[in-house]
Amino acid sequence: MKVVLLSTYELGRQPFGLASPAAWLRQDGADVVCADLSRDRLPEEAVRAADLVAFYVPMHTATRMAAKATERVKQLNPTAHLCFYGLYAPMNEDYLRRLGGRTILGGEFEAGLLTLVRNLQSAISNLQLPAVSLDRLAFRVPDRTGLPDLARYAHLHLGTRGHRVSGYTEASRGCKHLCRHCPVVPVYNGAFRIVPREVVLEDIRRQVAAGAEHITFGDPDFFNGPTHAMAIVEALHREFPALSYDVTIKVEHLLQHRRHLPTLRDSGCVLVTTAVESLDDHVLKLLEKGHTPSEFEEVARIFQDLGLALNPTFVPFHPWTTLAGYQDLLRTLSDLGLGESVSPVQLGIRLLIPAGSRLLELDEVRAIVGPFDEAALSYPWRHPDSAVEQLCTDVQGTVARGAAKEWPRAEVMAKIAEAAGLGSLPVLPARIEVPYLNEPWYC
Repeated sequence: MKVVLLSTYELGRQPFGLASPAAWLRQDGADVVCADLSRDRLPEEAVRAADLVAFYVPMHTATRMAAKATERVKQLNPTAHLCFYGLYAPMNEDYLRRLGGRTILGGEFEAGLLTLVRNLQSAISNLQLPAVSLDRLAFRVPDRTGLPDLARYAHLHLGTRGHRVSGYTEASRGCKHLCRHCPVVPVYNGAFRIVPREVVLEDIRRQVAAGAEHITFGDPDFFNGPTHAMAIVEALHREFPALSYDVTIKVEHLLQHRRHLPTLRDSGCVLVTTAVESLDDHVLKLLEKGHTPSEFEEVARIFQDLGLALNPTFVPFHPWTTLAGYQDLLRTLSDLGLGESVSPVQLGIRLLIPAGSRLLELDEVRAIVGPFDEAALSYPWRHPDSAVEQLCTDVQGTVARGAAKEWPRAEVMAKIAEAAGLGSLPVLPARIEVPYLNEPWYC
C-alpha cells in the first residue's frame, strides 16, 4: 500500500502530524512518503503512484492551503483515496468532502489512518470511519524519516546569545478546558490524552541526534497534567542538561501550579506562552478563559521575579473591542514591562469564528455574523464601530511592514500605539533578553 502524507503548514515546525502516523503505517508495512509543502514541492511522482493521499490539517491556515493543493493532487491521481485528518478536518467535513475527501479523521487520528489503510488493502471501500475519535491510543514514537532537516525550520532566537535549532513534540493532546473561542473544543470537548513519557523522551532523543538544541512542547496546555509534564522535563534535563524548551500554559494553571515554575526555569524552560486573549474582565468571562486581568498581571510579576520569559498572546479585535480598551491593553503591557515580550502579530489578531465554535452560543455573536464562508473556513463578521475596523487594518499593516523591514518589537509597538491615538508610549526594555521562535505566521 503506497501512502503519501502531506502537510501544508505547521507554524514553521517539522510536522509532528506526519511523523506520528508515519510510524503507525510503516510498522504495519505501508510504503509511506511524507512531504512538507511549506518547505518542499509536491512530490508528484509519489502522488501519481499513491493508493492514499492524506492531508494533515491541524489549523486554519493549513486547511486553506490544503484545499488549494487538493486540485493538483486530483489531477495527478484521480483514483487515489483522498483523506483529510487533524483538528480542522471534522470541523469542516462537508466542505472537505466536496473537495474530494472520502475520509475525514479528527481527534486521535493515528488508529483511524491505520484502519483506513487496512480497509483499502482489503478492498473495503464502503466502511465509514468516525470523523472524530477520542479513543485512548497506544502511542508510538514518531518516525521522521524523509522529512526536511530541522535546520530548515523555525529557530529559537536568543538575542545576543545567538539562535538554536528547534524541534517539536507533544506530551499530551486535547484539553480539559472549554474556552469558548478555542478550536480544540469542538473536537475534544474537554477530553485530553497523555502521551507516555518514554514515547515523548525517545522522540526528543531522536530530534537531538538530528540536531535539535531546543524543543517546543505543542500541548494546548502543558499543565493539563502537571505531574506528567514535570516528570518529562525533569527527566529531559537530566539526560540533556544543555537542551532548552518552551511550553504553553493557561494563566489559571500558572497560578494554581506556581510551585513548579522555578523547576521549569531550572530545567531549561526559556519561554512560556500563555493565552491571555483580553484584559477586559467582561470579555474574559464571555470567552470563559478562567482568569481575570489582575491574575494575568500577577503572573507577569511572578515571571519577572523568576527571570523567566513570558509570551502572552491576545485576540485584541473582537465584537466587544473599544478604542479605549485597545489603548488600555497597550498601556498595561507598557506598565508591566511586556512591550518587548509580546509578538507584534498578537496586537493585530482578529477573532476567528470557525465551524462549531462555542462563540455561536452567544446571541450577540449570532446577531453579527454572516453565513458561513466555506472557502475562508469561518463566519465573517464586522465590528459595529468603523473606527475599530480601521484600527485593526492599520495595526495589521504596521505589523506586516515591521516583519518585512525587521523592525525591533519596541519600534513596532510604538508605531501601533501612535495609530491607536496614544502618541508616544514608552516601551521599556525587557529585564531579560526575550527569546522567540522566528516564524512570522500565527494561525
